Amino acid sequence: MKTAIHTLARGLGLALVVLAASTAQAHHSFAMFDNDHQIKLSGTVADFKWQNPHVYIWLNAPNEKGEMKTWMIECANPGILNRVGWKFNMIKPNDKLTVIVAPLRTGEPGALLKQMKLADGTKMENGGPAGPPNIPID
Repeated sequence: MKTAIHTLARGLGLALVVLAASTAQAHHSFAMFDNDHQIKLSGTVADFKWQNPHVYIWLNAPNEKGEMKTWMIECANPGILNRVGWKFNMIKPNDKLTVIVAPLRTGEPGALLKQMKLADGTKMENGGPAGPPNIPID
């Protein structure tokens, strides 16, 4: 009887691990972003949210046609960003930023951060899962 219970418990545990892994994999899809056509934006921070599951920067910057837009830029989670040197208070409204992003495939003003340059010239990455920029920030 004990063996059957242990086997059942192991089976349920394995099923939970597989389910959790597939859910995590689905959440971290970057398919909505056009990684092959990254762009550089320079503008002023409208808002900055240090929260789970993702940190967000809202950046007022012109699009490729010169029209001013508010871009919602998705960043990694606070844990990943802490490990690559970010701090919760390093970005404030009205700060000047330059970013390399993978824009949304829909053309809407949203993007995934690849790299950021603060007004003082400090360059910050978005952590491993987002991948590196494929165009220079300078």
